[in-house]
Amino acid sequence: MRRIFLLLLLLTTTFIISCSKGGNSRAGKPGSKTKGELVARNKSKSFVAERPYGMVAIPAGSFVMGMADQDFTNTPEKAPLKTVTVSSFFMDETEITNAEYRFFINYVKDSIARTLLAEAAGNATGSGNATGIGNYAYLAKKAGASITPYQQFLEDKGGRDGYNESKRLDWSVPLTYNTSNYPDAQYAEVMESMYLPPAKRINNERIIDTSKLLYSYEWEDVEAAIKEKGRGTEYLKKESIAVYPDTTVWVKDFNYAYNEPLYDGYFWRKAYENYPVVGVTWDQARAYCNFKTKLKSDYNERLKKKKQKAMAFRLPTEAEWEYAAKGGIENATYPWGGPYLQDDRGCYLANFKPKRGNYIENEGEKGKKQGYTYTAPVKSYQKNGFGLYDMAGNVSEWTESPYSNSTYQYSSTLNPYLSNKANRDVKKSVKGGSWKDISYTLMTGYRDWERKDSARSFIGFRTVQDIPEGSAKYRKRTK
Repeated sequence: MRRIFLLLLLLTTTFIISCSKGGNSRAGKPGSKTKGELVARNKSKSFVAERPYGMVAIPAGSFVMGMADQDFTNTPEKAPLKTVTVSSFFMDETEITNAEYRFFINYVKDSIARTLLAEAAGNATGSGNATGIGNYAYLAKKAGASITPYQQFLEDKGGRDGYNESKRLDWSVPLTYNTSNYPDAQYAEVMESMYLPPAKRINNERIIDTSKLLYSYEWEDVEAAIKEKGRGTEYLKKESIAVYPDTTVWVKDFNYAYNEPLYDGYFWRKAYENYPVVGVTWDQARAYCNFKTKLKSDYNERLKKKKQKAMAFRLPTEAEWEYAAKGGIENATYPWGGPYLQDDRGCYLANFKPKRGNYIENEGEKGKKQGYTYTAPVKSYQKNGFGLYDMAGNVSEWTESPYSNSTYQYSSTLNPYLSNKANRDVKKSVKGGSWKDISYTLMTGYRDWERKDSARSFIGFRTVQDIPEGSAKYRKRTK
């Protein structure tokens, strides 16, 4: 009898072990396929970085940073030469356009309007047919709204620090800014608060109060966290930025010139949709980068098959910008190589001020392309070797880096950057030259500066995104 019991026990044990074949992690032991070795369950595959829409891949490389060519100014901020190396990254092929920045503004406007409507709706519930303000209530307060156990847990706990799950907006209900389509009086009252009061209107024109278009976001002070060997909310920096561009720059920058038509419509008229946005401060440009990151992260979260957290979009460092501007040409004076400013047909290769008092590159001469008096639509001139447009002229561009001697002298030779010092320094490096500048400022090594809180009619920006070193290649964005 004892032998029969031991035989049955042995068979049962064998059956259990055989069922755990294949390395079932729930069994707590590796399966027989691993032969007792520590083997990762999922074999690693080559990582392929997905190229974001409108961006090009800049391969890693080294170059001589600074004014390697003639330097008429001979100032210490511009003259030092230094060989540096930068890692690969994606970069916008053009400057951010009015149309792209308006998308950002419209998102901020809609999110503020929806928040105000949700607060006004209170505990009212709506059917989702947009028949009253109740349809704009927070999702958690809507009748029949689906809520996950995790969302219920957060709501019971009073939300999460910095984020309240119970205050999720319902973006599925369409907004209307047309007064004839307002669903009820409460809705009208809330929406009217978004506009300038009648006493401040010109010709009784209903205009959005742009001072209310605030974009709030957080960023981590990594430098302080590492220095103090800590990690937590105390290192989160919260900012609320008024993001509407300063359209008055066209008048303020040129006190003795007639630029009122640009002041009246450069940012919002359809004729200027593909022109680079201007009148944007350094802080507003960084807020746009955060929004661009949020947009991609939110999309990834909605996918059934989850993707990894999106790499952050940001402003390029001065070294990255200068390296990208050279287009892969060693010691390139200009993005197209240089040193000449015209092609073999006599056409200028960038949008800048070619002669004293003359702001038009090619004044409609026979067989030549007409030039531009102010900014030009993006992609109006040839791209450089990396596929980037307008890395010289059109508008100067903000970089992440501060403007000081230490940018060159004390920063590393590997991905030069002065860490979060960039957020504290008032002066920021500006690169590329603009439509109002002479050819000297278009050189890839030339550096200029502007205060971070200043907005100009000749300064715009473009964004970059890091490419992980482990990426085998780059994949085009899927439609």
